[in-house]
Amino acid sequence: MNNNELATKPHYPILDGLRGVAAIVVVTFHLCEPLATGNLDKLVNHGYLAVDFFFLLSGFVIGYAYDDRWNKMTVGSFFKRRIERLQPMVVLGMTMGAIGFYFTDSTLWPLIHTIPLWKMLLVMLVGYTILPVPLSLDIRGWEEMHPLNSVGWSLFFEYIANILYAVWIRKFSKTALAVLVGIAAIALAHLAITNGDVSGGWTLNVPQVRIGFTRTIYPFFAGLLMSRIIKPAQIKNAFLWCSLLIVIILYMPRIGGAEHLWMNGIYESVCIIIVFPLIVYIGASGEIQTQRENRICKFLGELSYPLYMVHYPLVYFYVAWISNHKGTTIVQAWPYALLILTGAIVLAYAALKWYDEPVRKWLRKKLG
Repeated sequence: MNNNELATKPHYPILDGLRGVAAIVVVTFHLCEPLATGNLDKLVNHGYLAVDFFFLLSGFVIGYAYDDRWNKMTVGSFFKRRIERLQPMVVLGMTMGAIGFYFTDSTLWPLIHTIPLWKMLLVMLVGYTILPVPLSLDIRGWEEMHPLNSVGWSLFFEYIANILYAVWIRKFSKTALAVLVGIAAIALAHLAITNGDVSGGWTLNVPQVRIGFTRTIYPFFAGLLMSRIIKPAQIKNAFLWCSLLIVIILYMPRIGGAEHLWMNGIYESVCIIIVFPLIVYIGASGEIQTQRENRICKFLGELSYPLYMVHYPLVYFYVAWISNHKGTTIVQAWPYALLILTGAIVLAYAALKWYDEPVRKWLRKKLG
């Protein structure tokens, strides 16, 4: 099957644009995170829900792009396409994290300079595969699956969802898929309400891996189900309204406080299970109104994945600066935060044009 056959379907430019909006919010979340004392007072309190939104979008787009292609596509060719799409930026993000590793000198990570070079390079090479790093190789001390680029954990679960889809769940009927999605929704709500939030999934231990699976299975396969059953309407100004909804949801302060954790859990459950699918439906139903809106959505869509994959190696420097200057306030930090945000966007766009697109083109030829 040649690559052009997969490029014949109409695109959803508004969904691309929304992915970019969510990616920018993720960066602001990570920039505000070190200024908080804990989960209850983060300035971008629900920014981590962007990952759940990404999983939903991914399931929807995968189903739309591939569901009707399996009579002329093998599981192997599907994985080749996914590797070509995802791996170049995985490699770049891990490499950037490795380059910056010894320069993030901080009271947070006092043992960084004691880590031998061979161990850091081993973590980088494992990171290239997106397989989780065991805790014995936790060279930063944050118990991350990927100590050189924190966000790698979500790519690990993205791959698992892709494998489950290609090998097994693509064969489900709509009814069977709806049952799976219903059970996954109950599991997600239980996690959110008992924990107070769904934050987690980035550590290689049983509780965190359970969180990662729970956060992945519902949104990804709900997106797949939506791709099979929804019939888009025609909705005007969809990009504007969906963008506002995403920003409001992700910037919403913590609900209920420490005394009523379940209230925040209910909020997050409703957002992921009901509101996010509604946003995807509106976005898929929307029509681009102007050339300017089309350019904005295209730019944000192209930027989203590179931005997500390259921003955290820069954030490590910012986090180190915050930790070395105790008592730093948002007023003092915002110029540095803005610099990191702007730098991450410029770096992501440069990575897209000078690295990601050429490498993917080369991989397409190599992988056939």
